[in-house]
Amino acid sequence: MSGVTVKALHREFFYNGTRIPDPAPNLTVEQVRELLTPSYPEIATATLVGPEDTGGTLRYTFSRAIGSKG
Repeated sequence: MSGVTVKALHREFFYNGTRIPDPAPNLTVEQVRELLTPSYPEIATATLVGPEDTGGTLRYTFSRAIGSKG
């Protein structure tokens, strides 16, 4: 009988070139967005890309919505 090892992957978030460690692994990604919005207001309307498996970490990237005001 072979054993199966389950390893939880850590999450990390990126915004505007800044790595943001997972502030609360028990929260959903959308809850993390809400938690980070006071520090990074642009995250509220940013596009979320991911998760990307980087070999032990799940990377989520918030990309700013680019558009014109007017």
